[in-house]
Amino acid sequence: MPSRARRETHCAIYTRKSSEAGLEQDFNSLDAQRESCAAYIKSQRHEGWTALPTRYDDGGLSGATMARPALTRLLADIEAGRIDTVVVYKVDRLTRSLGDFARIVEVFDKQGVSFVSVTQQFNTINSMGRLTLNMLLTFAQFEREVTGERIRDKIAASKQKGLWMGGLAATWCSRPRAQPAGGSDRRPSWRADDPQPCQQAGPPLSLLRQSVLTQAGSLKSCRHGAARTGSGTGTTGGAANHGVPPGRRRVA
Repeated sequence: MPSRARRETHCAIYTRKSSEAGLEQDFNSLDAQRESCAAYIKSQRHEGWTALPTRYDDGGLSGATMARPALTRLLADIEAGRIDTVVVYKVDRLTRSLGDFARIVEVFDKQGVSFVSVTQQFNTINSMGRLTLNMLLTFAQFEREVTGERIRDKIAASKQKGLWMGGLAATWCSRPRAQPAGGSDRRPSWRADDPQPCQQAGPPLSLLRQSVLTQAGSLKSCRHGAARTGSGTGTTGGAANHGVPPGRRRVA
């Protein structure tokens, strides 16, 4: 009797790379992952496996989030019934979060889709494969969290030493305070220690401190100049009263 034809299994290959470095190359990491997955699918041809031509590539995107265009299209095609098996190079290419993986597996189970990792030689068809997958994802999430803690500790230590760790440095502009309503003879109160942030980005912290000190010296000169101008107006002995406090001025 003729053997019954095997059901064709449509396989989708998903690839991901965390950084954008090297993506401009003719043969990058995404191409290498897809080539390995395609070779594995070809080895399962006797089981009816065929690779879909649609590419699901996420370049320069972290596995800690599900906000990835190719992953979104992959899940949509799974829900539409176009995919039977998802093939990846490694488990962490799909996700590095146990919570996200639980949501992805829920979609897989709902549609009867299996998940295969090429280099780790397991799939989610049986219970042992699921156990192995959960263990690997636990270590993947642990690695991501340890790396994040190490980076945060380094940034905190650098900030304590006064090192600029990137980003936009704020600048300050000393402005005269608003005068009271009804007018007043008091001169504007300039204060270099009462900064107001400017709209544009400024220099690093070291140059910023030097700029603030320079502004403070200039404003001090302005105050002395205003005092001399006011004391020499309306008095006959204005020239002799330059720099003399108001209580000690001589009146002719």
